[in-house]
Amino acid sequence: MKRKKRLSKNEALALYKTYVPVVSEKIHHWDTDNEGKVTLFVENKGIMNSIMQKIAKKPKVSQIHLDETGSFIWQRIDGMTNIETIAEAVEEHFGENAHPLYERLLKFFEIVESYDFILWKKPV
Repeated sequence: MKRKKRLSKNEALALYKTYVPVVSEKIHHWDTDNEGKVTLFVENKGIMNSIMQKIAKKPKVSQIHLDETGSFIWQRIDGMTNIETIAEAVEEHFGENAHPLYERLLKFFEIVESYDFILWKKPV
């Protein structure tokens, strides 16, 4: 079996910039407060969640509150805008506070992807 060539950091970053994040169906809906901060509403489905809702009075819908930067990024996830365009908007809005820009963006998307809050659309 042939091993895949591992991409360099620059090659991986160049490829990553072209990907488009899409909000997954796991997000019931999301809303912003009067300060522009986003709250994600995630429906707790499945047998274990149903049991915990009855036994431990767990909510049917969980709320995830994003910070200012996460809220700014989330509001740009529209299924059409790629990472590079989002990064440009973040840098324009937050300036030097956004740096290290791509490392912070990568971490944000790594976290929301780990919870299945987003999916990725490859560039065409």
